[in-house]
Amino acid sequence: MSELAPYVPEDFDSFWAQAMAEANSVRLDFHRSLKNDFDLTGFKVETIDFQGMTGRVQGWFAYPEGARRLPSFIWVPPYGRESLLPDKYGTREGFASLSLNFHGHEAFHQEKYAIERGYFAEGADDPETWVFRRMFQDAVIATRVLQAQIEVDEDRIGAMGMSQGAGISIWLGAHCPIIGAVCADMPFLSGISHTIMKTVYRYPLKEVRDFMNEIPLGEARVLNTLSYFDTMNQATRCQVPTHVSLGLKDPACRPETVRATFDALPGKKKLVEYDWGHDWHPDMVESNRNWLIENFG
Repeated sequence: MSELAPYVPEDFDSFWAQAMAEANSVRLDFHRSLKNDFDLTGFKVETIDFQGMTGRVQGWFAYPEGARRLPSFIWVPPYGRESLLPDKYGTREGFASLSLNFHGHEAFHQEKYAIERGYFAEGADDPETWVFRRMFQDAVIATRVLQAQIEVDEDRIGAMGMSQGAGISIWLGAHCPIIGAVCADMPFLSGISHTIMKTVYRYPLKEVRDFMNEIPLGEARVLNTLSYFDTMNQATRCQVPTHVSLGLKDPACRPETVRATFDALPGKKKLVEYDWGHDWHPDMVESNRNWLIENFG
């Protein structure tokens, strides 16, 4: 067991119940392009947009030609303003998948990380205003949109992602009843309060440390916010089968923090350790597909 332990706030469940209620109250309103918008062998890829919490959200929906009632997953992007492109990680043989851009950009938007474009600290002085609350809610709405597609089996939907995408996938597994299984590769915000109180050199996490140093009572206020979002705390509510991976050489989502998140999961779970840094590993393609197939039944 990890020396790190969950520190769940008293009103954690009511906080997330309210966030879910708000997301579920948004009227389901989506539009698909109905044409192939990206060249990917074995799949038709359509752009899709839908009503999110604060405006239209854009993304893509990939499925094998002629698909009906296939298992599927929401493919949650890692940190940054760019969109994930459809590839072997964001699709799987025999599956449909949907990905979204959290920041109002187009489905295939590409943009390298720049500190001045970072959003990690946006609203971080209060859990109600931290940007990740709205992003989680948009992920919930995206999951509802995915469930509504004719190509998708509404009872076999998972959540998958890397880093930020992995953390939010665990949050979805904790709070969104549509999600039946999770694959979380190197999940971010695991044991985040433990990490942020050390010397932080790397961006984008340093965005949060800088913000803490700039506002009155910043440390106490930001640590309170983090307690609601820490993926280790979220994991205590994630009852669905969850596959977690960590990188033994990962400087961003350090192995001990990811193990703490894994230890906090109460249900069926599996941990894979890669002798790897903070990056995609080829084994994730088949390993994650097998996990979803096994746990969808």
